[in-house]
Amino acid sequence: MGKDFMLRNQTGARLYEEYARDLPLVDYHCHISPKEIFEDRRFDNIAQIWLGGRNDDGTYFGDHYKWRVMRTNGVPEDMVTGGADPYEKFSAFTKSLEMAIGNPMYHWCNLELHKYFGVTEPLTESNMKAVWDKANDMLQHNPDMSVRGLIRQSKVAYIGTTDDPIDTLEWHEKLAADETVDFKVCPSFRPDKAVNIHKEGFREYMEKLAACVGKEKLASIEDVLAALTERIAYFKKHGCRASDHGLDYVMFNHQGLEAADKAYKKALDGETLTTAEAEAYQTEVLLHLAREYHKQQIVMEIHYSCSRDNNEKMFALQGPDTGFDMIAQTTCIGNLAKFMSELYKEGNLPQMILFSLDSTDFDRIASLMGCFQSEEMPGKIQMGSAWWFLDTKDGMEKQMRSLARLSLLGNFVGMLTDSRSFLSYTRHDYFRRILCNIIGDWVEHGEYPCHEASLQKIVEGISYKNAVRYFHI
Repeated sequence: MGKDFMLRNQTGARLYEEYARDLPLVDYHCHISPKEIFEDRRFDNIAQIWLGGRNDDGTYFGDHYKWRVMRTNGVPEDMVTGGADPYEKFSAFTKSLEMAIGNPMYHWCNLELHKYFGVTEPLTESNMKAVWDKANDMLQHNPDMSVRGLIRQSKVAYIGTTDDPIDTLEWHEKLAADETVDFKVCPSFRPDKAVNIHKEGFREYMEKLAACVGKEKLASIEDVLAALTERIAYFKKHGCRASDHGLDYVMFNHQGLEAADKAYKKALDGETLTTAEAEAYQTEVLLHLAREYHKQQIVMEIHYSCSRDNNEKMFALQGPDTGFDMIAQTTCIGNLAKFMSELYKEGNLPQMILFSLDSTDFDRIASLMGCFQSEEMPGKIQMGSAWWFLDTKDGMEKQMRSLARLSLLGNFVGMLTDSRSFLSYTRHDYFRRILCNIIGDWVEHGEYPCHEASLQKIVEGISYKNAVRYFHI
């Protein structure tokens, strides 16, 4: 994993070195804590920053990518998310990582060790104690190894966190007021709990949303939409540039507000909804949100084709986002087209970034985008980078080749971490290397001319500048 890691041709290596390597990062979608950024948290040891643990409220923090690697290697759950000794956890993860040949986790972890801790040899069982001691000493004593130090080391210009509509955004306010923070941290609007009328906890959540806007109850669909509008405006005042929607699949059952209201009141009464009733509510809420995003210049991100919480026993014990999700197979691209067409017809289609967890959707999304582009800006509708189970070397290559083949790769807004870890910014470097290698390969095979100004514009754009423009940073 030397300086030419992932760079298999001279042109790609040169493009990376001259135009990609040292650019700042726009991490427009992640799950890190603004509270930890404000407090400039310092981690006790590398197991804590890599593997996490349990919060005081019983929820879990950490990297479920790593947890899955450990579970797959037969590591007991106490070593994964439980209260085992931190070094024993680190040891168990190291032994698991050695087996991860071909897995991006192997690359990411060793890139993190190299960049932040100066470890140049691969992490193995034979050197893990020395790595443990060195990493922990740096985390505890090096001033550049606090949360803010790690962000600055990584040259992060913008961080888009993921925030619930009922969040007070207290920590965002404090960060914005802190003149020592020389990078942007902005909230992103994630209203899944208000959309998922069919899921457990919906009624309780709507009570919290009502309280958040100063009401005893949201009695009708009109009340719900008004509350969401109010919260979007609140987020916008705090610098919000993006929203995010984690959908199992994209639905479109456009029955109007009366049908949505009927379904909503039925749910408030504790009655079970049919799929059609739930979709009628969800469709109207999503359409309303999209219209507000267009008005407020907020990007609408849609992530779909994920089947979540498949292990019922572990979900009951640990809750969501703990490593028991998988790729789903959906047939909803037609619904997505109808959703976008309705908004386009009204003149209310917002900027959109579309992510599918099913790689067979790449060509479908890339072709769909071309139906709804606009003179408002280059690449108004985007296909998101290879996401979650797909942000592997071959997944990234497949996504970018599909985008290039059916759209304009040069307008792509590039990589994001989608991470809960402050060390995961090396994923941007991983992406940039793969990007430059693909472009270099095309150039050296005569499929694109070696025109320096054009290549510079493309590489710098995808690595950084397109996202700056797209998110109005």
